[in-house]
Amino acid sequence: MLGKMKMFGFGLITLMLFVGVSVWAAGSHQGKVVQAGSGQLTMTSMTGDNQHTHDVAADAKITCEGEPCKLESLGAGDVITVTVDQKDGKSVVTEIQKTKGGMRPPQG
Repeated sequence: MLGKMKMFGFGLITLMLFVGVSVWAAGSHQGKVVQAGSGQLTMTSMTGDNQHTHDVAADAKITCEGEPCKLESLGAGDVITVTVDQKDGKSVVTEIQKTKGGMRPPQG
């Protein structure tokens, strides 16, 4: 019985470390698009301050309201959540999710 409890405890600690390292390596934040395209994303915080630019990985997973889309599909004012991770020693966006609440008004 004691052996099974030790094994369970070891497995639980291993799982917590694995999940913890994954969360620590990648960071997510939400904001609004300023400009997107050519492998870069410029965005602000939700309040419109703290403008910053990210490099976007060529294989980044980009979704618009749950459907796959392209970086160029994102426009100024879209509300997004980005995940930034380390690739080849530098920080890059590996995932972008545009939410429905972030739809732009129709143009024209």
